[in-house]
Amino acid sequence: METFTRKKPTDKMFTGEMSLKHLVESSLSHAVIEVVDANLLREQNGFAAKVKCMVSIMNLALNCCMESPEQRMNMKDALAKLKKMKLQFLKDVGAPN
Repeated sequence: METFTRKKPTDKMFTGEMSLKHLVESSLSHAVIEVVDANLLREQNGFAAKVKCMVSIMNLALNCCMESPEQRMNMKDALAKLKKMKLQFLKDVGAPN
């Protein structure tokens, strides 16, 4: 989440109940483009595909940082999901694999 938002969990904006995880969770349903680093979405080519990919990545990140270790996805499954996301993104933007 830090990589895609350019924010650290220790940033001054995260006080009290607000955290990087909470910020991402609350933005997924309506405003992911306001949370993701604008530099990643700067070019208009493939904008919708990029947003769709960012939503998928952020959902995966949230799944990987669940409070309980038993609830977290294992890394083999996370890697498999990332590979699927990459293939879907390339398909969405019309790029060759």
